[in-house]
Amino acid sequence: MPMHDWTRVPSGLFHHFHQFWAMEICRKLNRGRLPPGLSALVEQRKGPKETDVLTVELAAPDESTQGGTVVLERPKTRLTRQTDKAHYAEKADRIVIRHHLGRVVAFIEIVSPGNKDGDRALKEFVDKIAEAMEQGIHVLVLDLFPPTDRDPAGIHKAIWDQFDREDFELPANQDRVFVSYEADGVQIAHIETLGLGDPLPDMPLFIAAGAHVVAPLEDTYMSAWEDTPAAVRRQVVGLAPPATK
Repeated sequence: MPMHDWTRVPSGLFHHFHQFWAMEICRKLNRGRLPPGLSALVEQRKGPKETDVLTVELAAPDESTQGGTVVLERPKTRLTRQTDKAHYAEKADRIVIRHHLGRVVAFIEIVSPGNKDGDRALKEFVDKIAEAMEQGIHVLVLDLFPPTDRDPAGIHKAIWDQFDREDFELPANQDRVFVSYEADGVQIAHIETLGLGDPLPDMPLFIAAGAHVVAPLEDTYMSAWEDTPAAVRRQVVGLAPPATK
């Protein structure tokens, strides 16, 4: 399924697709992709700090990578970035309070236009991702939208700047970014860049240091697309005039 142009429809119509896609990803992860003891949950949003799909550990930590389809080989994404600067800056004892229903291992975040609409919104989004990574939570960020003047080099650069400011340029004609962050003291970013019309790559979703499952983005996107109203699909693929924002 090719990458579509979601800038052609209002945010509310993208939100409809967004919800279906998050649910499809959740279903696929729970049907044998996650190992025993891990469950994917779709969060009901109540504020800017909440996420789209949570992967929650409901069993003892030593059971979290047994069974399922856990991949131990390093993922082969287009780009990889790594930094340990925050690791050494944060070496200190701390007290952690954990919820009795389970520890959050990872989450998936599908970027919405509202996450980039203003400086405050972008800061809240970036802070949420960075705070999770600092807590050892792995994050998969999926951005179907082009950069704005608030994230001119894309959402990954805005997030990565919280850990290590380094040059990062999006390739020509590939201004959408999928990035999987492996958070274990040393932060590692596994990056894919896409352009309109490109097929969606499946991405690694880390559930432990060095261990990931494959997030089925192509199949789930296609399923959500099939349930999207035809009038919306025509606008997104450019067969109808863009809807009034």
